[in-house]
Amino acid sequence: MKRIALCILIILLIAASYVSAETRLKLGTTTSVDNTGLLKVILPPFEKMFDVRVDVIVVGTGKAMELGKNGDIDVLVVHDREAEDNFIKEGFGINRRDVMYNDFIIVGPASDPAGVRGMKDVVAAFKKIYQRKSLFVSRGDKSGTHEREKKLWKAAMLTPKGKWYMEAGQGMGATLQLADEKKAYTLSDRATYLSYKNKIELGVLVEGDTARLGNPYSIIPVNPAKYKHVNYVYAMALVGWFTSVEGQKIIGDFKSPAGDPMFHPTAIPLKE
Repeated sequence: MKRIALCILIILLIAASYVSAETRLKLGTTTSVDNTGLLKVILPPFEKMFDVRVDVIVVGTGKAMELGKNGDIDVLVVHDREAEDNFIKEGFGINRRDVMYNDFIIVGPASDPAGVRGMKDVVAAFKKIYQRKSLFVSRGDKSGTHEREKKLWKAAMLTPKGKWYMEAGQGMGATLQLADEKKAYTLSDRATYLSYKNKIELGVLVEGDTARLGNPYSIIPVNPAKYKHVNYVYAMALVGWFTSVEGQKIIGDFKSPAGDPMFHPTAIPLKE
């Protein structure tokens, strides 16, 4: 009798462990989203609402897509439209939704050795940096920012190389700090720069080239037809949350320490 009771107790404990097991969702996203602190604001209400734990894997956009292609994550928040199009065309992603945008900027030291301050033509600014061999720190990590930088060098018909051109191989925050230490130029998304503005001396020198410096972000679930184990239901729930009125308001209300907007919502544009 005691053995039967013990077996029943063990079965109940095992069943209880399954019932109480936390549902988990794997989100792959970029350092430019994580560094700003946005996820610490937008994810907790979602986790509470759906009783789910979101595990955030912070990498560059290129690496996030590799994780998606391997079925190692459930959903992505990334910012490289051409690569996103290929990701979906190849069948790895489904139901992409636009979430938000900001812009890219060239930041650099106050001394501005290349003389690019105030320029709006970012390609012309890259040419001046190249011609004067002024120190430039690249992300060098296949991130969305790195891919945009490479496109800008290509538009300038230049191949940067030499001691003046450094590759950090790190996230945006670390790259900004390295550029600050070296008194160098770098290409940054505006949100991460605003997050680090009080920690570095680099200033915004080139901005406003809307045709080349726009920086849209998307959310993309991994295709369950490709990988049956992915948590597609909760991935779509996260898509719904990011693009809902409440989620978009959180994005629109998210400010830098100085009160500047980090991102602008695009799924449901809100009045600012």
